[in-house]
Amino acid sequence: MVTGGGIMPSRRAILSAAGAFLAAGLPLRAAPSAPRLAAIDWAMLETATAIGHMPVAAAELVRFRADVITPAIPPDVTDLGLRGAPNFELLQLVRPDLILSSPFYTHYEDRLRQVAPVLSLPFFVPGEPPLPKALAALTALADAIGDPAASARARAETEATLDSLAARLAPFRDRPVALVNIGDGRHMRVFGFDSLFGSTLDRLGLRNAWAGDTAFSFLAPVPLERLADMPDARLVNIGTLPPAADRALSRSILWRALPPVAQGRTHLLSDVNAFGAVPAALRFATLLAQAFETGPKAIA
Repeated sequence: MVTGGGIMPSRRAILSAAGAFLAAGLPLRAAPSAPRLAAIDWAMLETATAIGHMPVAAAELVRFRADVITPAIPPDVTDLGLRGAPNFELLQLVRPDLILSSPFYTHYEDRLRQVAPVLSLPFFVPGEPPLPKALAALTALADAIGDPAASARARAETEATLDSLAARLAPFRDRPVALVNIGDGRHMRVFGFDSLFGSTLDRLGLRNAWAGDTAFSFLAPVPLERLADMPDARLVNIGTLPPAADRALSRSILWRALPPVAQGRTHLLSDVNAFGAVPAALRFATLLAQAFETGPKAIA
């Protein structure tokens, strides 16, 4: 039988090996069971999936599946309720060996530790790029659960994928990229270098058009007219454009006059978790490469 890790030995082969151990007087040992992980933080949930250890429970799965899209979370993973107010009774019932959290949830970390040990890792620190922290989290989590080979595989695959995408995006290094999320007909969020998107953009060899300050990964609300300060940029909107914003922009003289819009340098990406980990970074990078290769797409 072929599995994700290669060819699984047949039952006959397993029994033959067991017989050989017994004949040699060697003890048989059961394979260690996989650790039972419970994820409160979404970036930690993504990190666990990236190293091949799906948690038995996680918080806000309905919203995660709707907003984050990938990685896919199986239906048998228990939903622990809100990240900001998880169901501690249910958490105790799933009997986790390790709880995955982050500094976002320090206000109830003591309660988590009453259930099981907690691994809390920082991904988003103002003024620091998150992608290196997301990569380091692969190693930290794999080491914590005694499977360092899992992080080695995940990191190698991630770096190879990013290298491949960077090569595909090399022809587009002639212009900076403005990474935004339009909220309404007048305002947007702008993602800086200390956002997951900005950090990944740098890893791909592209320049971020936004050199201004951010407030925890992005700056918001920012008037749309600030795009006039980035006249040479390719404009990338990340996430679904709200219907009201779409209608407002379609009637906006200001919007149509902005250089990236007027000159047809706009691109629209599907939703990506702005506060995710390696899977979110790879999803963003893949969607960006596809969008640039396909060509500009009008926004409104």
